[in-house]
This record gives sequence, structure tokens and C-alpha cells, in this order.
Amino acid sequence: MANPKFDYTLDYKNLNLRLHPGLYRTGIGEQGVLLVEPYKSEILPYWKFKTPDIAKASSAKIYKLFLHYKKEKDFIGMDMARKFLQMGYTRSRRYANHTSGKKYDGPVPVEKRGRSGAHGRELLPLNTDPVKAESAAIFYEVWRKAAKDKTYQQLLQAHKEQNKL
Repeated sequence: MANPKFDYTLDYKNLNLRLHPGLYRTGIGEQGVLLVEPYKSEILPYWKFKTPDIAKASSAKIYKLFLHYKKEKDFIGMDMARKFLQMGYTRSRRYANHTSGKKYDGPVPVEKRGRSGAHGRELLPLNTDPVKAESAAIFYEVWRKAAKDKTYQQLLQAHKEQNKL
């Protein structure tokens, strides 16, 4: 079963998806991670990756929230915690590869604004930072553990079936 597209048309600023779980769409990867409330506000304060020690504490706290949501059988909370763990990996990995955090050179052409990716820009050269790479590895391990969790996988399938996704 394919991942249903994340619905960017909903009014997330005024929508509590804990009260309206049927509106939630998993999307692909990290889609919606900085939109879905109340989960964003519950998880975001703990999302940090500057050093390996900070990444360890952050990923442990977010995984603890994942387990709390699991205990509550709150699939959206589990999925959002998984997304924050994944984003911890991808962002630390980006900073590990590019000190500035920018992958591409130059501004996005006006006609391409609002879209992600290179869109004609050149990829900046790799400038590896081993500290950020270690932070990425920490988040990667915890993210994969959450994504493979049996209860998470069962609730993911149930959510898709219940909502005909």
C-alpha cells in the first residue's frame, strides 16, 4: 500500500489532529513534521542535533515520547516522533556534508520558488564534519528502531485501512 500524500490544504494552525485523527495523512518521509499539532509543539522543543551528546539526549527524549504515544495507541504521535527522528538524521547529515547546511549554490530562480531540490543549481562540494556525522548516526539508529517497531507498523496499517488510504 502506497503512502497517501500529505494534505497541505488543511488549516494546521487551527487543527488538533489528536481530536481528528482521520484527517491525518502520513505522506512520504518527513512531510508535515513541522505542521501537525499538537504533536509538533510536544516534540519540537526536544529536537536538537548540534553535537553527539545533544543528539543522544534529543533522540532519547523523542523516542521516550514515541513510547508514550505507543502506550496510548496514538499512531499519529508515534508517526510524528518517527518523523522528528528521521529529520534529526537528515538535518545532521546535511550539516555533516555541508557546513553551511546548504546543499545547492545560488538562489532559486523566481519561477522555481516554492519547490524543493536543485532546479538548475549546482550541488555544493562536500565538506564533511565528523561531529555532525556522529549526530546523524545517533538519530539514524533511533529512527530505524522506531520505524521497525511492530506496534507502529500495525497501527500504520490500521490507520491506512480505517481511513481508506
